Amino acid sequence: MSQGILVSTVTLPNASTPDFWQSCIDQLAQELPEQQFQTWIKPLSAQVADDLSKVTLFVANRFKMDWIRAQYSARLSALMERLTGQPVAIELALATREPPPRNLSAARFQGFDANDTATLSMAAASAVEPFKNRLNTALTFDNLVEGSANRMARAAAMHVSGMPGHLYNPLFIYGGVGLGKTHLMHAVGNQLLADRPDAKVLYIHAEQFVTDVVKAYQRKTFDEFKQRYHSLDLLLIDDVQFFANKERTQEEFFNAFEALLARKSHIVMTSDTYPKGLAEISERLVSRFDSGLTVAIEPPELEMRVAILINKAHAEGALMPEEVAFFVAKNVRSNVRELEGALRKILAYSRFNQKDISIMLAREALRDLLSIQNRQISVENIQKTVADYYKIKVADMYSKKRPASIARPRQIAMYLAKELTQKSLPEIGELFGGRDHTTVLHAVRKIGAERQQMTELNQQLHVLEQTLKG
Repeated sequence: MSQGILVSTVTLPNASTPDFWQSCIDQLAQELPEQQFQTWIKPLSAQVADDLSKVTLFVANRFKMDWIRAQYSARLSALMERLTGQPVAIELALATREPPPRNLSAARFQGFDANDTATLSMAAASAVEPFKNRLNTALTFDNLVEGSANRMARAAAMHVSGMPGHLYNPLFIYGGVGLGKTHLMHAVGNQLLADRPDAKVLYIHAEQFVTDVVKAYQRKTFDEFKQRYHSLDLLLIDDVQFFANKERTQEEFFNAFEALLARKSHIVMTSDTYPKGLAEISERLVSRFDSGLTVAIEPPELEMRVAILINKAHAEGALMPEEVAFFVAKNVRSNVRELEGALRKILAYSRFNQKDISIMLAREALRDLLSIQNRQISVENIQKTVADYYKIKVADMYSKKRPASIARPRQIAMYLAKELTQKSLPEIGELFGGRDHTTVLHAVRKIGAERQQMTELNQQLHVLEQTLKG
């Protein structure tokens, strides 16, 4: 559905934004990369019509207005219609704003495209501001649900926040998307500042570090760059896999890394894979990543997913019945971000339809998600994907052959079938050549336990899960 977007210039309203726009913000925070969300969506303010038929979004300048119209209008329209069940007209309006900094001239932006110009404009506007740690104060150890999937990483992070610069330096946390790596990093920073308010802490995404290196070269401001990054007490840097193929950035990060360790500052990093699994990153940098403590965060187990849902619903002022939490947790298995997204949909659907949260309501609110899952992931699909990955025949999944080269992939397929489908143990056993449910249970427990201990197996399972989920 296409929505026409009007443009007007008005003064930012004083009225508080209704819950509807907050629901949109919460949903987009789950769906968009953090840097995109923080740059383009979070600064928006909104005025919502009483009947939810129209939303006016207030934007700082015309460049941002054009960018949001081109890049996000369709997503916003679809999201609002999904939440309300009706078309929503979106209007973009220019808010009153401060004049641009005097030291910014049009000539400075020659040779840059629109994205570069926006980045440089925002950087220049913030250059005169005091140091910002970029921490999200809402992400703490207190509201991080603990389970076997994150227990070791959480314990290491708490140790770092209490004794920075000592053990586990650097701390390298890896795992799939949406498992809570970023939450842990913010929790470390927030805890350190609670104990030492004068500590110099910076949270940053690896992409921002790349941007800062480029700007330092363009402007010949490396003294300022080094002053910023080499004088920290704690550096929290997200998604270091983005340094791949960026040799100059890797060189500057290596220098910052060495400078921080020399002054006994602490470094916490995250990545989607373990250090030696990083591609196109120099060996000496990888060796630094691997020189401290490397810990994994796994997809949360069922009980942990239930606890997350109940706790987050409570934080939103809603009651999530336990049976509903179990229903959602059994159907949303991959990561915390998707779990939170499912919860947002259920809460929005409940509020806008003025119905209590029940399994029936959850099923209706998540019908698209459940339909996609049922259509995409089947035991047969798992068997074929695993067989292809380990280069065996699909028929070996059903056979009685027991050599390790066949038995091992078969156990992995059984484990994934239990994790990614709603099939019972006897049903899975039947689809694996009529095996007893105790055989399936043994495979599930064995692979699950080994996943916690074996980095290589965990990485293989992560690849298989991402392949199956498309």
